Amino acid sequence: MIKKSNFSEEEWLNRVNLSACYHLADHFQFSDIIWNHITAKTSSVKHTFLINNFGLRYDEITASNLIEVDLKGNIVSGDGSINDTGFIIHGAIHRARNDVNCIMHTHSRAGLAISCLKDGLKLSIQDAAIFYKSTSYHDWQGMSTEEQECEILAKNLGKNNVMILRNHGLLTCGKTVGETFMLMYYLDRACKNQIDTLSMNQELVYPSNKVMEYAANQYKDSRFQLGKNEWPALLRLLDDKNSIYRN
Repeated sequence: MIKKSNFSEEEWLNRVNLSACYHLADHFQFSDIIWNHITAKTSSVKHTFLINNFGLRYDEITASNLIEVDLKGNIVSGDGSINDTGFIIHGAIHRARNDVNCIMHTHSRAGLAISCLKDGLKLSIQDAAIFYKSTSYHDWQGMSTEEQECEILAKNLGKNNVMILRNHGLLTCGKTVGETFMLMYYLDRACKNQIDTLSMNQELVYPSNKVMEYAANQYKDSRFQLGKNEWPALLRLLDDKNSIYRN
C-alpha cells in the first residue's frame, strides 16, 4: 500500500483535498456509483494530475489510492486503471488552462435536467449570480472517448470556470479543490432552483442584468472567496463522519 511518506508535503495535501472532494460529492449526492470524475494537479512541480481509481465508489477513494496520470493519459503511479472519458474531459482542460488546478464533472439529477433545456441555466437567485456571463456550453458528441473532442471541449470552456455539457451534465474548475467544489455546489443548487420554480407554474421575477452584474462582481471580494471559508468546515463534516478520505 502506498504511504504518505512516498509523497512530498504538497502532493499529499493535494491528494487529501481531492479525496475529500470525492467523499463530499458522494455526501451531497453528486456521485454516480463508479462513474464521473474529479481531478487535481499532482503538485506545482509535476506535469501530471490525480484521478480516481476506476471501479471504486466515491466513498472508497482515499488519498493514497488516487491514480497519477500524465497529460498523454499514461498512468505514472498507482495501482488500478482510469476511466477513458475522465482523461478526455480533464486532460483537455489541464493542458489548456494553466490557471486550473482542479476539475469536477457530475451527472447530478438537477444538472442533467437543466443540460437538456434549449435555453440552459436561467439565473434567478443570489447564489447563481456568480455564473452571470461566465457559463460556457458544450454540445454532446456521444460518449467522451475520442481525443478529437479535447480541443473542442477546452475551446468551448474558454476562460470560464463553469460549463454545462448539453444532454450530459455539469463541469466546474478552479484554482483550488475547495473553489471547484463550491462552484459545483452552487451550480447544482441553481439548477435545482430552476426546476423548483418552473414546476410552480407561476410568473417568475428575474433580477435585472445590472443587479446580476453587480452581484457577480461582489463575489470577487476576498470576503466571499469560494472555498476559503467553506472548505475547513466541509473537512470537519467528513471527519465527524469518520470518513476514510485521509488514508
